[in-house]
Amino acid sequence: QVQLVESGGGLVQAGGSLRLSCAASISFFSIPTMGWYRQAPGKGRELVASISSDGSTNYAYTGKGRFTISRENNKNTMYLQMNSLKPEDTAVYYCNKAPRCWSSWGQGTQVTVSS
Repeated sequence: QVQLVESGGGLVQAGGSLRLSCAASISFFSIPTMGWYRQAPGKGRELVASISSDGSTNYAYTGKGRFTISRENNKNTMYLQMNSLKPEDTAVYYCNKAPRCWSSWGQGTQVTVSS
C-alpha cells in the first residue's frame, strides 16, 4: 500500500506564498500522473493540479496563473508552489495519483489564508 506524506502547509496572509511537498513510498517513475487535491471545510475533495510523467501539467480554474506543480521522479517527490494565495484557498491539501486515486490518502497539510 502506497504511503503519501504531504508537508509545507501553514498560515499565511492573503497574497502570500507557500510551497507544498509530497513524498511517496513508491517510485514516481511508475506513476503516470500525480495530482494535488484539496478539501475545504464542508466541501468535497477537488483536484487542483496534475502533472504527468512527461512534465505536462493541468490546472483547475482556481489555480491557473497562481499555482505551479512540479515533480522530481528521482526523489519520489512532488511540489505545489502556490502564489497570490486567497482566503478561499484555505483547505487541507493532499496528493495522490490522478485522475484515478489510490484508496489510501496521506494526512494532508493544512493551508490557511487569512484576509
